[in-house]
Amino acid sequence: MSQAAIPRPDATHHRLHEFARNALIKIFVHPYATVCELYCGGGLEAERWEEAQIGHYIGIDVASSGISEKREAWESLRKAYTTDFYELDPCTEDLEARLQEKTNQADLVCCLQHLQLCFESEDKARKLLRNVSSLLRPGGYFFGITPDSSTIWAKYQKNVEAYHNRSGSMKPGIVPNCVRAESYMITFEVEEEKFPSFGKRYQLKLAGDMPAETHCLVHFPSLIRLAREAGLEYVEIQNLTEFYDDNKDANGLWCKRCGS
Repeated sequence: MSQAAIPRPDATHHRLHEFARNALIKIFVHPYATVCELYCGGGLEAERWEEAQIGHYIGIDVASSGISEKREAWESLRKAYTTDFYELDPCTEDLEARLQEKTNQADLVCCLQHLQLCFESEDKARKLLRNVSSLLRPGGYFFGITPDSSTIWAKYQKNVEAYHNRSGSMKPGIVPNCVRAESYMITFEVEEEKFPSFGKRYQLKLAGDMPAETHCLVHFPSLIRLAREAGLEYVEIQNLTEFYDDNKDANGLWCKRCGS
């Protein structure tokens, strides 16, 4: 008797994320480009960038991410492109002041993980986008991946509405703090009915053995506003379903550096 293997939900999530990253790179990266990856510690491997034929790679992340080990591993490889690594936090430190020789040199800046954590506060989100702008050369692009907060919040609001419709005898002012599905559960740290622009934290637990991850909702109108303040021109935001159908991509967002 034959048995078909059923992919674990956490494995499916990982494959979708990998596919999204690969698709974005194919769309935006051109040969000999200078690429800066923010929060690169657990990011793409060296071979992936070599396949894209980049000319120079700049990796930036906090010390606790394992960036030192990544630097050592990459330096031990024979690559067709050069590399620089810096232990800095892109959403709290002034990269223009710390990396003066690297400002306005990147053709592309990407943030393929942890972008949503910069929405813990408006100051952090603003600092990240100003750092992106300072790294990009005129005409360069910023792209990244983040969970679709609009879809998450819409599902949460449906739960709240359903709760109120059936809770005539339940305590007033109490709302559910989670969204459940077959493959995941999202639990908000604070129960509230309004989508705040910043600081809305939640725990994402995928089915399987993976531990819960802490995320923040990304308020897209605030993201666009702060990007414009930083000199970035909004191009497009698409969720997984839309962009997968269009371009076999997922949760992409990118901004173009104002200029020629």
